[in-house]
Amino acid sequence: MSIDKTESHEKIVAAAKKEFLTYGFTDASMRHIAEAAGMSASGLYKHFTSKEEMFSALVEPAYQGLLDLFHLEADDEEQYIGTGDLSVLEVGQDAKLAINYIYNHLDAFRLIICRSQGTKYESFIHDLAVLEEKVTLSFMARLKKQGVKLNKFSEREFHLLTTTNISAVFQTVEHELSRKDAMHYAETLDRFFSKAWREFFGY
Repeated sequence: MSIDKTESHEKIVAAAKKEFLTYGFTDASMRHIAEAAGMSASGLYKHFTSKEEMFSALVEPAYQGLLDLFHLEADDEEQYIGTGDLSVLEVGQDAKLAINYIYNHLDAFRLIICRSQGTKYESFIHDLAVLEEKVTLSFMARLKKQGVKLNKFSEREFHLLTTTNISAVFQTVEHELSRKDAMHYAETLDRFFSKAWREFFGY
């Protein structure tokens, strides 16, 4: 990519971020973005083929990075299989890790959480909760096979609680907490849900 094209691309990205943050995906105008970037609409489409592609370019790296962090945490749990040690289920660091990452990519998550209606990201919290549920249930099933005794529980209730847990993390974005306040809230969440999950599963 030439220097001129790189500069144009950066102007588009900056203009697009401002437009999406202000109006959301559905109401954002490609014409406004082009004007703010100092180019014609046709010039804009030389960089992005659609509004959807432009939105994805702004949020996908942060989105994938959070999924990578999630999978890394899940992989770390593998060491506990066969040990009967349930301390992994009450580490109390999940919210802090997630919120710290979110605030390192805050604009991207503002777009995902508050401005993504009409895109594939609008079901982000639900999708993340489903993934968390799947991974955790698999982990719990493997623990049971190793002889670890856990309470019986309703999978429907588990789904609702998991969704609540995930949603609670992103309240920091919806309510525009400062980073300092968000991290304090993260500590509160970790204490609250650590006790709640321990009670729910009976360990």
